[in-house]
Amino acid sequence: TECVSGCMCPDGLVLDGSGGCIPKDQCPCVHGGHFYKPGETIKVDCNTCTCNKRQWNCTDKPCKGTCTVYGNGHYMSFDGEKFDFLGDCDYILAQDFCPNNMDAGTFRIVIQNNACGKSRSICSLKITLIFEVCLEWVITKEFEIRLLEGRIQEIATDPGAEKNYKVDLRGGYIVIETNQGMNFMWDQKTTVVVHVAPSFQGKVCGLCGDFDGRSRNDFTTRGQSMEMSIQEFGNSWKITSTCSNINMTDLCADQPFKSALGQKHCSIIKSNIFEACHSKVNPIPYYESCVSDFCGCDSVGDCECFCTSVAAYSRSCSRAGICINWRTPAICPVFCDYYN
Repeated sequence: TECVSGCMCPDGLVLDGSGGCIPKDQCPCVHGGHFYKPGETIKVDCNTCTCNKRQWNCTDKPCKGTCTVYGNGHYMSFDGEKFDFLGDCDYILAQDFCPNNMDAGTFRIVIQNNACGKSRSICSLKITLIFEVCLEWVITKEFEIRLLEGRIQEIATDPGAEKNYKVDLRGGYIVIETNQGMNFMWDQKTTVVVHVAPSFQGKVCGLCGDFDGRSRNDFTTRGQSMEMSIQEFGNSWKITSTCSNINMTDLCADQPFKSALGQKHCSIIKSNIFEACHSKVNPIPYYESCVSDFCGCDSVGDCECFCTSVAAYSRSCSRAGICINWRTPAICPVFCDYYN
């Protein structure tokens, strides 16, 4: 009805947000708060997504599952569910001896937390891996690997049987790979990473979940019921029922000074050092875990607790395609020359 000052695009074109006009099919795609031009690609897990006419077209390859345990009982399941669970018992972390697996089971991973003296934090893990090989569905060969404080003990029911796995030392990690596609990594402290091939999808169970692509059913107990309480879910995966249940407590509640010190150290996770990763992986859960673990450690273990939490976030960033060079001679150094 009257003249209005400003700019507008000719018919068939739209503003590009930078003062120019473009055809609608040249509009960008958005992922993680970033804009991508048509034809640009990004990696999401093991798939590639291409921007086309404002929409992402992604490949549909099945990806491997990754479950991570670190620090003071922090878990991330195969399907990406994050939760905290702490206990003094032996627990089934992951296995394929499950009701929903119609095939013969091949592996079981059992972990036990070792506390730091009288403190309320975990210093190391005791881990047992059990492998079974069925020959013609009749004869079962069993291998057991016990890991504790860097020691590797292998036990076989039949010493002459052919192993279906291999054990390797890579840097500071003990790595165990099976022929069926289960890979296990342990930093010889409190971090465990379990990878399973896509063929295990929907066939595993334990604290790491069932790897069916849905995180909402990850808290399925050993009795196949859905549990709202994380403590009840975790306790259902105990190997023995004689040990006591432990309730999670706020480790920083009665230590304000230590909490403030932890917030100062752990702020590196939210700093510009990891800025490139913030839009890919939410830093807040890792920051909160870092502060909590810092409060739980005694003065000797402060650095170790802090480094473990920051390394966990760095690993998640790496899986999202963002590699952060955050370690320095003053911050959580790793002596690569020694390991090499």
